[in-house]
Amino acid sequence: MAMGVSMRAASRKLFDVLGVRCYHVRNVTTSQPTLPTMRQVREKLKDLVGAQKNWSEQETAKSNLTDILIRDKSKLPIRCMNDSYQEAILPLGQDYRLREKYLTFMKGVRFGRILEDLDTFAVLTSYKHNNNPAYGPVSPMYIVTALVDRIDMHHQEIAPDCDIKFSGKTTWVGTTSLEVTMHVEQFRENNWKRLIDARFVMVAKDPLKLGKAVVNPLMPKGPEEEELFNKGTANQQLRKHQRNQSLLKTPPNEQERTIIHDTFLSTIDERSATFKLRVKPDNAVWMEDTLLKNIIICHPEERNLYGKIFGGFLMRKAFELAWANAWVYCKSKPVVTAVDDILFKEPVDIGSLLYLSSQVVYTEGPNLQVKVHAEVVDPTTGEHKTTNMFHFTLTTKKGDISRVIPKSYAESMLFIDGKRHYDEQKAVVTTK
Repeated sequence: MAMGVSMRAASRKLFDVLGVRCYHVRNVTTSQPTLPTMRQVREKLKDLVGAQKNWSEQETAKSNLTDILIRDKSKLPIRCMNDSYQEAILPLGQDYRLREKYLTFMKGVRFGRILEDLDTFAVLTSYKHNNNPAYGPVSPMYIVTALVDRIDMHHQEIAPDCDIKFSGKTTWVGTTSLEVTMHVEQFRENNWKRLIDARFVMVAKDPLKLGKAVVNPLMPKGPEEEELFNKGTANQQLRKHQRNQSLLKTPPNEQERTIIHDTFLSTIDERSATFKLRVKPDNAVWMEDTLLKNIIICHPEERNLYGKIFGGFLMRKAFELAWANAWVYCKSKPVVTAVDDILFKEPVDIGSLLYLSSQVVYTEGPNLQVKVHAEVVDPTTGEHKTTNMFHFTLTTKKGDISRVIPKSYAESMLFIDGKRHYDEQKAVVTTK
């Protein structure tokens, strides 16, 4: 016993010398069972979908799973929300090697890594909801992220030396899609403190990836679950309304048109008596000057369970580009306050050239909205195909920042779209 204590003391001393403090975290109660780690969650998913262990090996045929896939929703067992509830731990307070992977140069936690873990956890939660005895050890369906509907931050700073707990469950289902609501907490000052709320929309596909697969029905139990389910229904209707009101389909409303015109007039030199000469207002930046790009060669190391590039990896890369862009724009280190409407339009193949383009599209006070557009490029033909759209809301402690000003009509549409996303985030904060 004495030797064990002295070894731990020596270990702590060694960590102090290296500048890394090892922080051991206990569960809320000693009777609480040990939670699976995020690493174990990933391994469980690999077994559940029969993922290939090595990319160089030929992928196992999935055609035999088509026959056992249940396509009639009425024949699937009805689930309640607690059936899919699960928790997992990210042991940053116990595993100093893991901590290095998550540590930022500012001694914080890389938010992009948390996005990866949320994506993984949402997939496993979805599979747990669709855990049918008739399917056996390998599921005949593929479940992928269709949309990151909303991520809200309760605390902007995450400690790098305290354990993080993920919890979540399925809170709404359609015919082939389902909504997963998740929470992220951190063990600090002998208590679990809420860090993040997240809502992902998942979609099920057949094993040959040729069409969608039906998911288990969900029956809420009690007033709390009914409220969550009704909220999920409202979220689905809101998403449909927002798609119909997209600026790609409908013109800006009257108030938005006035904003565009007033912004345009603020850039006109009245002495020139012409619309052609544009003048940048004081304390402003042209939107075209906020563009920051990156290109990624997609290697097998970043593949998901189905042989495509992992969506969480795409989110991490997009966020880090948006954060860097915001840092350059604000001239001070920003923090993320919300993520919403991350659309997974097309899968990204291994070997693709992925172009990421970030741009500051809206500013208000110390806050800014950054949009990241992802597209794959065929180097032989030059063809571009959009795969993802990302929207990040960030803020800075510096105070009010320079206004971003659109110059063209296309940039004005980006400006209005950015304002819509920012106003939605502001409305969520106000109602909390």
